Amino acid sequence: MALAPTLILLLSASGLISAAETSMTAASRARMHQLEREGDRAARRVNRLIANQEKMIGAILISNNVINIFASALTTAVLTSVFPQGSVMGPLVATVVMTVLVVVFSEILPKTIAIARADDVARWLSIPTFWIVRLFGPLADGAQWIVRQTLRPFGIRLDMGIDVLAAHEEIRGAVEYHHSEGLVETRDRWMLGGVLDLGEMDVGEVMVHRKAISMIDADLPPREILAAALEAAHTRLPLYRDEPENIVGVLHAKDLLQAIAEADGKIDELDVKGIMRPAWFIPETTTLKDQLAAFLKRQSHFALVVDEYGTLEGLITLEDILEEIVGEIEDEHDVVVPGVRPGPDGSVIVDGSVTIRDLNRAMNWMLPDEEAVTVAGLLIHEAQRIPDVGQVFAFHRHEFRVVERKGNQITVLQVSAPEVPAD
Repeated sequence: MALAPTLILLLSASGLISAAETSMTAASRARMHQLEREGDRAARRVNRLIANQEKMIGAILISNNVINIFASALTTAVLTSVFPQGSVMGPLVATVVMTVLVVVFSEILPKTIAIARADDVARWLSIPTFWIVRLFGPLADGAQWIVRQTLRPFGIRLDMGIDVLAAHEEIRGAVEYHHSEGLVETRDRWMLGGVLDLGEMDVGEVMVHRKAISMIDADLPPREILAAALEAAHTRLPLYRDEPENIVGVLHAKDLLQAIAEADGKIDELDVKGIMRPAWFIPETTTLKDQLAAFLKRQSHFALVVDEYGTLEGLITLEDILEEIVGEIEDEHDVVVPGVRPGPDGSVIVDGSVTIRDLNRAMNWMLPDEEAVTVAGLLIHEAQRIPDVGQVFAFHRHEFRVVERKGNQITVLQVSAPEVPAD
């Protein structure tokens, strides 16, 4: 019977196409790009195919379905002629046989091999896949056009150039996966995640609040300004006049020392107005990624943050942005305030002003930071009011107890260790 060789040929072709589909979607793009840079032609073909993934998958699906349908129709025709005319046994046997053969030998087996060796299989099958896309690509484009026109009346509009899997989320997912497998350390996980978060976070989320800014009255005598500058823990200090909201400039410790040297140590003769630098104001909606680029471009490390009405909200430095990547950076002049004090039972006593990101990093927790920046802000957001001292709230697998409150500000909380979900 000529059916067996033809069927083997069709199923083999279907299996190769299934392997091509799986390997092309599972292949490492980073490795393919590196191989292409090294002159690998197969990797170059893979990259060209992946560049238009929608068209490639559409062409593969059409070609695979054509082969499988043809094989099923051929088998049905042959087996129908074997059984008596009008019997349903021919189509029934053909359906059972083809289902087993297609699922096992044209789907599961080739896709299993393709997943195990995705990069190699993708390179091996790049030439036949290229010709499949050349032959069936126009049909895939036509099918996609029909799908879009069908969905349009329902208000679903699909962009031809849409990328379903965002690059950042793909990288983030890879980092989380390798961390869960023990291949990426917790510190490296936070650092890589911090780099990806720079484009999603505003300066308002990491700035030093105006209540915590060390600033100096510009109308003070030079000797008192020098004393205040020496007492401060920072080298760049905002100068204000009349009220703290009215920032008139920024005093740099190096400029102050240079002016003292030029004045031969005559501190009372210093012209503070002449050595202060103009203040740089930025909107609180600026992303950390844009602000980092602005710091590098202007060769400045210090900016004041204002809201939409021009009101001072806080300040941000280059160090603040870098700390979102590498964690807290402390030097010999930093005033170290723990903020997070772990307890023996796994709970922590935490200042309300501590950011959720810092608490997550310190305790390796996963508290959400989309709706609030600080721990106190998260509690108020979840409670929908300002809690009283002693009140306890449970959310996000933690218990939050208010320890201290000053006015409307939650200053100290106790946060329990996360509850282990029941099996």
